[in-house]
Amino acid sequence: MTRRYIISKAAYKTDYEVGQDNVEILGMDIHNPVFFLSALLILLFVITTIMFPTVSKEVLDGAKWWAINHFDWLFMSAGNFFVLFCLALIFLPVGKIRLGGNDAKPEFSRISWFSMLFAAGMGIGLMFWSVAEPVAYYTAWYKTPLGVEANTAEAASLAMGATMYHWGVHPWAIYGVVALSLAFFAYNKKLPLTIRSAFYPLLKERIWGWPGHLIDLLAVLATIFGLATSLGLGAKQAASGLNYVFETGNDINVQIGIIIFITAVAIFSVVRGIDGGVKLLSNLNMLIAFILLVFIILVGTSTGFLSVLFNTFTSYMENIIPLSNFVNREDEAWLHGWTVFYWAWWISWSPFVGMFIARISKGRTVQEFMIAILIIPTLITMVWMSAFGGTAIEQVQNHIGELSNGISTVSLAMFQMFDNLAWSSIISVLGIVLVLVFFVTSSDSGSLVIDSITAGGKMDAPVPQRVFWATMEGLIAGALLFVGGKDALSALQAGAITTGLPFAVVLLFMSWSLYKGLKSEVKS
Repeated sequence: MTRRYIISKAAYKTDYEVGQDNVEILGMDIHNPVFFLSALLILLFVITTIMFPTVSKEVLDGAKWWAINHFDWLFMSAGNFFVLFCLALIFLPVGKIRLGGNDAKPEFSRISWFSMLFAAGMGIGLMFWSVAEPVAYYTAWYKTPLGVEANTAEAASLAMGATMYHWGVHPWAIYGVVALSLAFFAYNKKLPLTIRSAFYPLLKERIWGWPGHLIDLLAVLATIFGLATSLGLGAKQAASGLNYVFETGNDINVQIGIIIFITAVAIFSVVRGIDGGVKLLSNLNMLIAFILLVFIILVGTSTGFLSVLFNTFTSYMENIIPLSNFVNREDEAWLHGWTVFYWAWWISWSPFVGMFIARISKGRTVQEFMIAILIIPTLITMVWMSAFGGTAIEQVQNHIGELSNGISTVSLAMFQMFDNLAWSSIISVLGIVLVLVFFVTSSDSGSLVIDSITAGGKMDAPVPQRVFWATMEGLIAGALLFVGGKDALSALQAGAITTGLPFAVVLLFMSWSLYKGLKSEVKS
């Protein structure tokens, strides 16, 4: 017998009005107390790290390793759970639910939709790690996945599979949980577009009190530290590229100068909003990225791109389960140094990416939404990693160029790979431009998201508020780079892991709340 399901249109009944707790100060419409507490904590962090860099570095490193050594199981279990949960939503009856109601229409074309979600979700990270990570795994720059012997054919294959493991369905499942939760409760249940709304089935009216305040506060802190990690990586890579091509120097002053410049551009973009700023830059991102990708595919590996792509896919499929296991791993140092960091980074990014995707996804069904979120970015990433990582590993295997000597500076790896290709100067400049545009896109879309959280769920925060948060992101990134000095990468990782830990617990409860909400929408 065939079962019929009825999609309900009922919103949650609540007396709360969006912005009712807001206060207007200096042209800003800000939620009390989320804005004040988050701004205060962030400013205190910036001031103390600049005043006491040595102590701050010790505290950050201590917090990072405490979180890794005691809660690696939580990060790994949560990552696996989110993948299974998102896959289940595709096939369950709740997949028929349309975000915004049965008559809702998408606001953006599929091409613009894919461009915006991909640029926000992966941008700078793909540019920074697409060469460095596969080469690192192949050469044992910092250990090897599953303890494979470095510089072997097996190491080359597993390097690509492990890289895809970190950039494939797992991060997008994390983003998908947050994005679907926010979109569903905002568009179908008529609640404010803010993180606390996703907990209404569990907390009811208490989400408007201190439990909700703490959830939003954690979301703001996780978002801004996750963004700062990416912005810091982007600044380091852009500075390395500029120095490699134009000999501009690559000290902390250059990196912070880049952050200041990009933050100024991001402020201009964020003032223009999604259509006039973020959407335009995201489409520009995809155009430049496509040109660069096609070039690398055509002139990169001598063995053939399709062969590398097939090997990457098969290695990813063969190793996804062994890499997802965290019990009695012989490669514990690699697991902690790479996978746990990535999972914490993705979790800390999830409020930002999730809310941004939610804002642009009205009119999609749950099934369409999840298929797009999990499959499309993973396939694009696989093509990108195969082109860049495969070319880099082949150069190392054939002892071509500086990269064959191993990774000296992570942020230089991509430009060292470019240096051995035709038209190296042109593609290096194109790479720098792409890093900078990804940089701006991450900053301004992140600002729009934090604006919404700290405005109590309002969709269109005043311009001064957007400027404030874009500036805060730049300050955090600069402070982490300053505190880290030569070891800035470690400081950036510490910030992401420390803020990602508490938010991992928040996301697990969010999944439970989302399922309760979706189930209430479907009647058999």
